Amino acid sequence: MSRFVLLMLIVMGFTSFNAFAAPQMSQADRHALQQIQNELLREKGTVSTHLRNNYPIYLIEGQWCLSMLGRCNDNFKAEELERQQILFQKPIAGLISLKVPLQKINSLLGLNSLNYLEIASRISPHLDKAVIDLHVDSVHAGIGLPQGYAGKDIFIGVTDWGFDYTHPVFYDTLLQQHRIYAAWDQFKTSGPAPNGFNYGTEYTDTPSILTAGSDTANIYSYGTHGTHVASIAGGAGASSPYRGVAYEAQFLFVTFLVDEGAVLDAWQWMYQKALAADKRLVINMSWGLYHFGTLDGTSILSQAITAFSNLGVIFVNSGGNNGNVNFHLKKTFNNDQLKTRIEFYDYNANSNMWGQSIHAWGEPNQSFSNGIIVTNNSNVVLTESPYYSTASTPNYIDTFLVVNQDTIWYNITADAAHPLNGKPQMRLRVKNTNTSLRIQLKSQASNGTVHYWNVTELSNDVGNWGMAFLAAGTGTTAGDNLNGISEPSCADDVISVGAYATQYATSSGSLVGGALASFSSKGPRYDGAMKPDITAPGVAIASAISSFTDGSYTSVATTDFNNTTYRFAKFSGTSMAAPMVTGVVALMLEANPYLSAAQVKEIIMQTARQDNYTGTIPAGGSPQWGAGKINAYAAVQLAVQTLGTLDSSKLIEWSVYPNPVQHYLHFTIVELPDFAEIISLDGKRYWVAIENGKMTVQDLPTGTYYVRLLQNGRIQQAPFVKI
Repeated sequence: MSRFVLLMLIVMGFTSFNAFAAPQMSQADRHALQQIQNELLREKGTVSTHLRNNYPIYLIEGQWCLSMLGRCNDNFKAEELERQQILFQKPIAGLISLKVPLQKINSLLGLNSLNYLEIASRISPHLDKAVIDLHVDSVHAGIGLPQGYAGKDIFIGVTDWGFDYTHPVFYDTLLQQHRIYAAWDQFKTSGPAPNGFNYGTEYTDTPSILTAGSDTANIYSYGTHGTHVASIAGGAGASSPYRGVAYEAQFLFVTFLVDEGAVLDAWQWMYQKALAADKRLVINMSWGLYHFGTLDGTSILSQAITAFSNLGVIFVNSGGNNGNVNFHLKKTFNNDQLKTRIEFYDYNANSNMWGQSIHAWGEPNQSFSNGIIVTNNSNVVLTESPYYSTASTPNYIDTFLVVNQDTIWYNITADAAHPLNGKPQMRLRVKNTNTSLRIQLKSQASNGTVHYWNVTELSNDVGNWGMAFLAAGTGTTAGDNLNGISEPSCADDVISVGAYATQYATSSGSLVGGALASFSSKGPRYDGAMKPDITAPGVAIASAISSFTDGSYTSVATTDFNNTTYRFAKFSGTSMAAPMVTGVVALMLEANPYLSAAQVKEIIMQTARQDNYTGTIPAGGSPQWGAGKINAYAAVQLAVQTLGTLDSSKLIEWSVYPNPVQHYLHFTIVELPDFAEIISLDGKRYWVAIENGKMTVQDLPTGTYYVRLLQNGRIQQAPFVKI
């Protein structure tokens, strides 16, 4: 095709595009399309380097294509896009990625399958840029710190799926020492199981770990999520620019079964390993679900997190990826009712698709009743179920409605007062495979406030994405995207992480990125507690990919090691933001291993930064940003200055005597600095000279103190009592 014809087709498309109302587009994207048009006109149809650098335009199968994102409507038909030679992937939760040939831009005007379009973000933050945004580079360099920190002697536990044990990012930077301390594959049945557990296979030495190669295929087949996440937290880069945050830390990997008991076992196993090795432990959980737990911090998982936190374990969890889905509803009843349409995930998009799960939580002593209504496409009621009350519904109902020859299956579980929080709750699961039928939720109550969530339910029990509540005529209500924090990220003591796009400087010096990721789930928790706690980069983060995966991805870099080519790819999600924070925690613990879990969380939130994107965050936090954007450098600085309250008996090889002491305090080590810092329990600090292996404390008031030394760049402390 000639340049002139291409140009004319583009101009024809743009000429009518601005006047066309659907698919909808933002004004910013309309302006960007006009800018593309203007430059093409100036360059007489040539797709210039400048154009490709500023917009997502790629040469695909011999033609220049504009990358776009769309949202499918109920009339989505794949063949409509195929006829226009538009390249696309199967929709996920109604969202679709498009590669539109420039000469086919005009075809966008007549697409009936999409109700929204946007130009795909061109911002391409990688892990190397993200660590700069975190200010981790300053921590690695040790600027203004006792030394540089990279997570040495800290355990990072990762509960996930899709681990490549052989990937070179899990070696040290010289590719000599393997850094996976131990791994437990709960799916693998050959054994041996860990001591105290009767399932799975444990690997406790480097030869067995490398011989295994990877975890086994499971419900996610041979995945790569765990490899990607772990590499963000502590990958060594392996000659790529994508080095993780705490690249000297060691790893504990658990490929866990999808149930709460398996998770608790994983945490216990990791804690036992860390305790035996005298290492501090931070656990990363880049996953979550909405249909288990209480979502208000009272669940079993939340209680377990508190218990392990009190023992010094720090938990970091992704906050969820439903920030751009109106999958939540809140209704305060006054002898009235609520009706809303339940949007279903496409049954053709996932072979495990079962239906939708509607989970509802009310207030103590305020019962409510739910049911379903079946309508046609015109919202005409065809049939409906009775109401089922939380006050009187048996433990489990499994039944159906018949419309003509179609069967709508549904089941219900409910509690009048849940044992963990005393609140009424109901989970209503609906299966409807006929796209010409619509399902509405109906709910009624005398008093009280009820929250509802619409989440996809898969037959393998791992659905985790929200689908919208929709208005469907008079008397119905649409949903919102609030109160979207999942379990176990809603636990009080976990560090719940939202995501934003990495901000970095382009070659021209302009700053790009920095905005909240549209998918980042929004708080607060439905009981009003503020979540998330912090945000970190989570958009298009490049990190390691498992060489064993059978999943699809686009490689952005490779490295060769041990006769194998290993790859890196970009993923987005709060799953990518959480390990950023996990890595920062490892840096803090290396700098000051005496910090309690509560102190770590407090420091991270206290040192969070604000900017033009976050705006001024109130003292109670923001439901989008938490305390703000994580600032690794400020967090480590404050960690060094903070008196840790964790028991220090196993963290040092020296002691002081006599204890209690009245006049002179002696040390059991020979190599000592010239001064020691003494800190009282109320935070008062004293610098005291050390001479001949002892120092005078006779002028100190009576009380309990800690003496702190800087040994090889790291804080060590021991308690003593002045009498």
